[in-house]
Amino acid sequence: MGNEIPSSHFKPEDLKRFNERLQQETKIIDKWFSQDKFASERKMFGYELEAWLIDKNYQPAPVNEQFLKALNNPLVVPELASFNIELNSLPQHLSGHVFSDMQQNLNQIFNLCRQQAQLLGSDMLAIGILPTVRKSDLSLQNMSNSPRYQALNEQVLRMRHGRPLNINIKGDEHLCVQHDDVMMEAAATSFQLHLQVPLSLAVRYYNAAIILSGSMVAATGNSPFLFGKHLWAETRIPLFEQAVSVGGHSTDDEGGLKRVFFGTGYTRDSLFECFQENLDHFPVILPVLFEDSPDRLPHLRLHNGTIWRWNRPLIGFDEQGEPHLRIEHRVISAGPSVVDTVANAALFAGAVKSLVALPRPPELDLTFNHARHNFYQAARLGLEADLYWLGDQQVDARSHILQQLLPLARSGLERLDISSHDTQYYLDIIDQRVRNGQTGANWQQRYAAKHDYDMQALTAAYAKLQQSGKPVHEWPI
Repeated sequence: MGNEIPSSHFKPEDLKRFNERLQQETKIIDKWFSQDKFASERKMFGYELEAWLIDKNYQPAPVNEQFLKALNNPLVVPELASFNIELNSLPQHLSGHVFSDMQQNLNQIFNLCRQQAQLLGSDMLAIGILPTVRKSDLSLQNMSNSPRYQALNEQVLRMRHGRPLNINIKGDEHLCVQHDDVMMEAAATSFQLHLQVPLSLAVRYYNAAIILSGSMVAATGNSPFLFGKHLWAETRIPLFEQAVSVGGHSTDDEGGLKRVFFGTGYTRDSLFECFQENLDHFPVILPVLFEDSPDRLPHLRLHNGTIWRWNRPLIGFDEQGEPHLRIEHRVISAGPSVVDTVANAALFAGAVKSLVALPRPPELDLTFNHARHNFYQAARLGLEADLYWLGDQQVDARSHILQQLLPLARSGLERLDISSHDTQYYLDIIDQRVRNGQTGANWQQRYAAKHDYDMQALTAAYAKLQQSGKPVHEWPI
């Protein structure tokens, strides 16, 4: 979905030709998987961090076009709404002082963005869901000026036969609203990790990322409020799933597979299974025709970008044109602070490395249904969730993170030759966060309860504390 498209209007023959090219490109990668055509292990990783532009009243500021033009940085790009932007990293080698380097680089680009936003009378904030966002902000007039997003909206509504999208989230309170376009998706911002994996271990990495999803959501939740209602610890997850509610091949949107979903199971033999599932079960949303060579996979990659698994396999190309495989781990919320963001990355990178290195594949010891249960329980309840772990034992989230997840992460970071300073420093942040019981979601819940659920005051306090650079477990209420 990251590439711009020339137009938002399509003809029936565009869809026919797109499907032909998608089938052709799916056959090409089928050969690549069987003939081992992908790059070998290079321990590369990167990230995308979505953020909000806000005005002096801590409301969304729809100024990303002016902001991006003035900033003129290829690593900062628009998102669906004109009050959202995305900060991207260059690929980094997963070793040594990579996480302290990541913190330095992220701080630098974060500060550049804030300075540029301030010149426009606004500021930037990283948070899963902005507590002050209103339903009226999520309108087509605040859509980013891009044919890609216009096309996405038009095609989703076409596939829904013009029916509105229903947002129905039952948490501590109940939110039930209808929306006439896809702009509700813009209320959910995340921190997405990309991990390059070798073909020989790709299935292990993908399944390990699925296994870790519930644990990661429990440890990193940061979006408990939407439209002033206290919903899930990580409300971003049900919101995103319902905001682009177009199923797979079916006569109505309630049938078939959802476009935003946890997945249908572990992969067994190859990540190709996901791309075959894309072809078999998901109608094309954006039938954009490209002139690129089929072996650059333009149609396959665009189609994959409109299917939002919470752990998504990607095919990319390096500067020499060699294809590689990546796992995109999409479950982590944006925020609360830069150092928390880096700690979340270290936790995932270490834990996934350890799971992959286990002599017995861990997916044999945790059913997919239990992994999925963990994900939604953690999204609902955060650190208060009860989770299943290997051997299908039941554990409470806090004990699980302290006794199982953090040791896995430490061992994995050692295997990656991450500096002992980085390992100790960033994993200690997770340890303290969990011991204090204060994720971003917990802090927001406590602050709101103490201050009469004043969403503007909550956002103002959050912004000040994020700018202090302190990790969230040190934030006062």
